[in-house]
Amino acid sequence: MLEAGDFNKLFRDCMPLFIALGDEVRLSIIGVLASTGLYDDHETNIAALLEGYRPDRAHGMNVKEITEQTNLSRPAISHHLKILKDAGLVNVRREGTSNYYYLTIADSTKELRRLGTYLQELLSSAKEQPSPMNTGNL
Repeated sequence: MLEAGDFNKLFRDCMPLFIALGDEVRLSIIGVLASTGLYDDHETNIAALLEGYRPDRAHGMNVKEITEQTNLSRPAISHHLKILKDAGLVNVRREGTSNYYYLTIADSTKELRRLGTYLQELLSSAKEQPSPMNTGNL
């Protein structure tokens, strides 16, 4: 089990992900990008493994396409894509002079999973320990 200092570091490491997911505009961009698939660190489309999955578009979307889907300005889309990219939720693929953004599973989502596992272990161990109310040690 992690020590308190390790937990604090893990929580801080997940903060960019929490910030990225804590905004409705970014969630709408994630929804739009989800139509192109979900990719791992090797650019393999994980969503394609799901039964019945058919992507609406090819691997990723450029800012113009995202703008058309969300009715946001290009500068706003670029700003939010940078936050999503910094959080490890989005990656970019260059094709000629165009950038195509796509959802990815990166280290930040792995860290979030580690945080969830740690919290689950903490809850389980808390349930196993007797409470002061039950032991008469108030």
